[in-house]
Amino acid sequence: MNGLESLYQELILDHSKHPHGFGLAAEEGSTATSHQRNPVCGDEITLRVRVEGDVIRDVTWEGSGCSISQASASMLAVLVDDAEGMPRAEASTLIASFREAMRSRGETVLDEERFGDAAALSGVSKFTARVKCAMLAWVALEDALARA
Repeated sequence: MNGLESLYQELILDHSKHPHGFGLAAEEGSTATSHQRNPVCGDEITLRVRVEGDVIRDVTWEGSGCSISQASASMLAVLVDDAEGMPRAEASTLIASFREAMRSRGETVLDEERFGDAAALSGVSKFTARVKCAMLAWVALEDALARA
C-alpha cells in the first residue's frame, strides 16, 4: 500500500469511527428523509435534508454498515456543512460526478478541492462490490432532494 492509499484508508476509518452529521435532526421547516438499504450487504442509511428555498441547509443521517458506507455519509455531511448552504444544483452536480467516479473502475479520481475528504473514496471504484456501499448516502441525498 502506498502512502496516499494509507492516508485515504485512515480518513475512511476516522470518518466511520467519528461520523460527522450522525443523528437525525428534528423535522422542522422543509425537510425530507430518505432511507436506503444495500440489499447485497445490508448497509443502511437514513438521511434527512433540510432545505430553505433552493439551498440545502444541512444533512443529518443515521445508519449501520461497513466503514465505507458510514464514512461516505460522514464525508457527504461535511461537504454540505462546509458549503454553509449548498444550492440544490451544486449538490446534484456533485452527486452525478461522484456516481460517475464510482462507476469508472478506478479511471476517474475525485478532485480533493471539490470533494474534500470524500476524494478518499476514489479507490473504492476499483471494487465493484463496494461501490454501492459508497453510493448509499449520495443516493439517499438525491432521493431526499427529490422529495423536499
